[in-house]
Amino acid sequence: MSSSVKPSLEDQITEMKRKIQLLERDRAAIYESSQATIQKNRDTIHQLRQENMRLYREQAEANAGNDRGLEKDAYLNMSGKASLTMLEQSVMSKKKRLNALKHTNQTQKRRLEELKIEYQRLKPEGSGGAQSADARILKREEDAMKLRVLENRLEKTQFKCEEAENITINYEKVKSHLQEESLTYESQLDSFEAEILEARQEHQNMQATYNNAKLSKETAKAELQQLEEQLYKERKEREHIIAIHRREVEECKDQAEKVDRRAQRTAMQPDELSSEAQRSTSRMAGEEETAIYTFEEAFRRIMEATGVTDIQEIVERFTSQKDRHQHLEKLRGENEKELEQLKEQKELLSQQLQDMKYSGEAKLSRDRQTLEESEQQLQAQQQRCDAAKERHDWLIKALSTVRAGLEHLADKLQHITLSEDTAAEVSPDSDEYVLELMTQCELKLQTLHEKVQGKDLTALMKEMEEEEFFVRIEGKLPASNTRVMLPEDQRPDTLTDEEESKEDRADFISREALKRQSQLIIDSKSKKKQSKKKTSKI
Repeated sequence: MSSSVKPSLEDQITEMKRKIQLLERDRAAIYESSQATIQKNRDTIHQLRQENMRLYREQAEANAGNDRGLEKDAYLNMSGKASLTMLEQSVMSKKKRLNALKHTNQTQKRRLEELKIEYQRLKPEGSGGAQSADARILKREEDAMKLRVLENRLEKTQFKCEEAENITINYEKVKSHLQEESLTYESQLDSFEAEILEARQEHQNMQATYNNAKLSKETAKAELQQLEEQLYKERKEREHIIAIHRREVEECKDQAEKVDRRAQRTAMQPDELSSEAQRSTSRMAGEEETAIYTFEEAFRRIMEATGVTDIQEIVERFTSQKDRHQHLEKLRGENEKELEQLKEQKELLSQQLQDMKYSGEAKLSRDRQTLEESEQQLQAQQQRCDAAKERHDWLIKALSTVRAGLEHLADKLQHITLSEDTAAEVSPDSDEYVLELMTQCELKLQTLHEKVQGKDLTALMKEMEEEEFFVRIEGKLPASNTRVMLPEDQRPDTLTDEEESKEDRADFISREALKRQSQLIIDSKSKKKQSKKKTSKI
């Protein structure tokens, strides 16, 4: 009975040992596979940590660059002392933070050493039961997770510590740079104050120049008013003279009518003696008519161009225009020089303003009032520059007006010729052309004055008006009443081809029609004179 039971127990023990061996083998295989997996995971974690550290560094560098740019922009609006104070406070706070991070780092290192010791202690020394092996595996996994967490924290702490050290170094550099710049601020401020004093002195000088220019402007206005009053008086005198001439023309018309009636009475009884006398009279009248017409036309053109009747006054006016032209040229040169000086001063002040803006942030708060004063002075100088430019434009317009008047006068006097040695060839676009034109006009006027000197101007004017009237009346005579002119007595024809064709086609007209035509001719002549005077004034 006992022999039959005993083998069964041994078999059971053997079976149990065999099962235990199988379990130990399975446990060893599981342990080895888990160790291989753990090692593989550790390698992967190490690679990922290296990648994270690299990414953290790149992100920190980018953030550090942005932070430094923002901090630099923030310090630009502060004074030197304020920026130094802020930097010192920031450095102190960073030092405190660095000390706290160092303490945390040391604490974590001690904790890591303790965990490593505990890990070594809990590391399996041999094979045990299946339950203790599973517990140790779980414990190791928990310890590994804690270790990874602690390593991550340690790496973050080290990275923050390095970043804090970099920031501290940058702040130290900025602080040293600001301290070096603060040593030169006093000399720069002294130089700026000296420049500001010079600018104020120059501003006072320019203010005095402006006052002088203002007085000159008022004087010019007074002279202009006097000239306008004188022009008004001369216009009244001309109107009075025109009225007198009109009355004289009416008298001449009456006399012409009487002559016509007398000619009609004696037209039926002509004889040879009267015809011969008429021919001689017409020949003498033709010569006188030619001379009178020439003087009349020249004097009329001068009157239309200048608007005066006295020859001496005409000469004085042209002389005064020459002096005025020279004075305007001189003023224009002075204004151009002054304008260039003002532009240079503006550029200098603008450069000073830019230098004051970007030379340093510390002086901005103390020099802000000085900068505003400089800007006001710059605006005043700009206004003065604009005023000088306007005056320069006005002088140019006045010079162009004088030039147009001289050209108009030269056109009126172009029938008077000068000697070849007095005429000089000058480009019409040059400034000397105006002076040359004025000289030629003066010589022509002197020539004309010499021709009419010693003659009775009133009688000459009256004869010129009468001769002009008779010439216009003769242009309306019928074709049958013609005058034969000898070759030596021929004069330049004053009528155009169109008027000659009208004379050829004209028929006999009545006295009333002749009167109407004469009145129309006189009215058109007076209107032309008024229009020419208005255009010359404009």
